[in-house]
Amino acid sequence: MKGCVYPVWNTIFPYLLSGISVGGQYALIAIGYTMVYGILRLINFAHGDVFMVAGILMVYISASGLPLFLSIPLVLLVTSLIGYLIERIAYKPLRQAPRMSVMISAIGVSYTLQNLVLYITGGLNQLYPTIPWISSSITIGSATTKIVTVITPFLTIALVVGLVLLINNTKIGMAMRAVSKDFETSQLMGININRVISVTFVIGSFLAGVGSLLYFSNYTTVIQTSGAMPGLKAFVAAVFGGIGSIPGAVIGAFIIGIAENIIKGLDIILFKAGLIAKPLGLATFSDAFTFALLIIILVVKPTGLFGEKTTDKV
Repeated sequence: MKGCVYPVWNTIFPYLLSGISVGGQYALIAIGYTMVYGILRLINFAHGDVFMVAGILMVYISASGLPLFLSIPLVLLVTSLIGYLIERIAYKPLRQAPRMSVMISAIGVSYTLQNLVLYITGGLNQLYPTIPWISSSITIGSATTKIVTVITPFLTIALVVGLVLLINNTKIGMAMRAVSKDFETSQLMGININRVISVTFVIGSFLAGVGSLLYFSNYTTVIQTSGAMPGLKAFVAAVFGGIGSIPGAVIGAFIIGIAENIIKGLDIILFKAGLIAKPLGLATFSDAFTFALLIIILVVKPTGLFGEKTTDKV
């Protein structure tokens, strides 16, 4: 029995390691969704495309001959600026408009970014640059993977801790918490709403840029639709954890990343354990699982794992 369990663990471990890494990348995107929703009650459907644009920026900026130690900060800076401009141009003028109008604007921004990248790249896959050290291979137990896979969860947790400290211990963080609790009252108390919202978009876009750097170091091609599926899965993670809750979004992202990768390897795991005689093609359902989970959580606990119940004031 012991000899049987050990090979099965050796089979599971690489998928578990990959799942933790992907979960960290989803978490960095999910934080952007959950922060914007927490303050504006808006789902920023363009957020996944900001993540994709960060990848395209890295391809073109590094190809210009600029050293990577300058390319990476520049990509993060420009990505943050894009998030700021999206809020100012597409969302701020609609702040008093019905939510449906803002949602349509968000979808419009998403398709605008995709079509702009399509025009620039001609629809061809762009090869992401190799980043020294983090793109190198490493062997841990039965898994051979890139170093980026190992450092992703640690970097994600460090960034989340830094964000939580910023929110809990700074003036702008206090303003963000106040606005998320009561938008109108915060305005009456003299809080600069525009500044708070802009900072929220900048932080969310910066984290998406970091997530892009980690993600495309593993999946090395970028195309105009590269942000669609990671963006959707990060959104599901935010809803699963309780949209508006940063810890919830992070935990939800790690759960989805791990479960998704375990499902991808489920045929091999079951075969090695002697539970099936031939592959069943279960990897096909790895993406479907994420959205099935969304349906289940909305039915069982609509507020998510850490979401708070809200009551409408009358």
